[in-house]
Formats: sequence, structure tokens, C-alpha cells
Amino acid sequence: MAKVLTVNISDAKGEIKHSVPEGVRITELGVEGDAHAGDWHRQISLLGQESIDEMTRKGAKDLIPGIFAENITTEGINLFQLPVGTRLVISDVELEITQIGKECHTHCEVYQQVGMCIMPIEGVFARVIKTGFIKPGDEILITPDIRAAIITVSDKGFAGTREDRSGPALVEVLKGKALVNRTAIVPDEIEEIKALLVEMCDCGEYDVIFTTGGTGFAPRDVTPDATMAVIDRHTPGITEAIRQASLQITQRAMLSRATAGIRKATLIVNLPGSPKGAVESIGVFLPVMAHAVETLRGDTYECGRK
Repeated sequence: MAKVLTVNISDAKGEIKHSVPEGVRITELGVEGDAHAGDWHRQISLLGQESIDEMTRKGAKDLIPGIFAENITTEGINLFQLPVGTRLVISDVELEITQIGKECHTHCEVYQQVGMCIMPIEGVFARVIKTGFIKPGDEILITPDIRAAIITVSDKGFAGTREDRSGPALVEVLKGKALVNRTAIVPDEIEEIKALLVEMCDCGEYDVIFTTGGTGFAPRDVTPDATMAVIDRHTPGITEAIRQASLQITQRAMLSRATAGIRKATLIVNLPGSPKGAVESIGVFLPVMAHAVETLRGDTYECGRK
């Protein structure tokens, strides 16, 4: 279970923070009584105890929660791997992650005392969405902000003569990474695939649409053709990376005609029809999915990493 380990505050930015065992109130500007609070996108800072432990393994001494000037020290979650836009629910408080890492212009008190700092790389910053009270031990719930849809393209699946296993497998993989707000099954008919893609993209309700099936050489494998017919911009790097990774598993990966592209503000990615192939392929894309969505939305904040 992901939880709050400690809540920490300080009178000035860049100072080592002291823990508040009884917890603190979160206002619309941040942690009450803390120097980070203000009308900006880095109202609250968070750092995982796992990151602190890693610094200890590298030789840093006497590291305690708050020593890296984080407001909230967490446990049981790799915070820095979450995408910008992810919402964290802690008790009755809701936060939105706005930045991962930060540029360190000067060596603050933390660096002077510890000799190194993990915040520029693995520190997480958030703004307050909903105010409330948090305390050590509170559970942290993750609400992903990426809206996804899955389309299974299959004549037999549409007719009900074969169970769709690829769609549900993709839903399972996306848990905690995206909200799958819609699933659909269509036959291998290019006009029906095109119509559904246009409907989903143009409604503005989905950031990413994954299709599964219809990407091979068979006469009725027309998913890539339907995709290319409706997109505004082609994004070949995605399927090139998937094919390259898949070739390490099977030489048949070179027979994939899968494509990817953007229509308006929605990304469409074609995946294989088999459950195993679909899951392996989406796994190649997932590490960059959040950044892809951030850039499509135009809300990347300061997303660069050292």
C-alpha cells in the first residue's frame, strides 16, 4: 500500500524540513505553514523513502524524512515514474502532479549538509486540487489523468463466435496508467473502423486510442489503412520501436503493418490482435505514453530531466 510516511515543513525554501507527527492542513496554496506554499504549480513537494534509501546505499549518511526539503515523504510508490497530470488522493486531499524533478540553480542547505541531492531527479511537485488534512499513515490513491479507449478489430469477435481476449488484456495492463473509458469491437470493415476512429477522436474525450487486430497481411487486415485514412499526422517512431522490440521475440514482427498517428488531439496506436502480442507491444509504448499525452495537450510544464 502506498502511504504518507511523514509530513514536513520549513520556514524557508531550500531548508531541511522538520516532520509534523500530528499532520497538517493543506490549503489552496499548499502545506499550511510551509515556505513552498503559494500561488504556483509547485505548491507541494513529494519524495519517496525509496529514493532516500537509494542515496543511503550510495554513501550518504544520517538521511531522515524531510532532509531533502520534501513536504511529503511517501512509502510504497515510485512517485517519479508517475506521469504529469496524475492525481493523488490522500485522505480528503487531492493533488495533481505538475512536475517531475527540477533544475537546481544553487547548492542549497540540503546539498551543503548531505553532499548530494535527489530532488532534481526524483522529486515530485504538485498543486492542490482539493484542500483537507493529511497525516502520517494516510493511504495514497493514484488517479491517472490519461483517458484511453480500446478498439478490438475482429470479424469473429464482432459476430460473437470468438471471445475477445486482447481488449480485456489491454484494459488490465492500463490499470493505474490510464483510465479506459470505452471499449468497442468492430468487424474488419475499413469504413466502420474509420467511422469509429473519427467519432472517438473528434469528440475530444480520449487522449489515446489503442486498436488491436487487423495489422497483418490477410486481405481483411485493414486497421492500418483505416488509421492512415483518418490521421492528420503520422507518428512512425512508435510502431518502429514496437517492431524493433518485437523482433527480439519473433521474426514475424517484420510482417506487421501496424501504424500510429494523431488526429486532432488524440493519438491512435495499432497493436497486434493476439493477447500476448498486444500486451508485449503496448509495453514498449507505455514508458513514453505520459509524455506523448502531455505534449499533445500542451501542458508539459518543465518536463526536462538531467
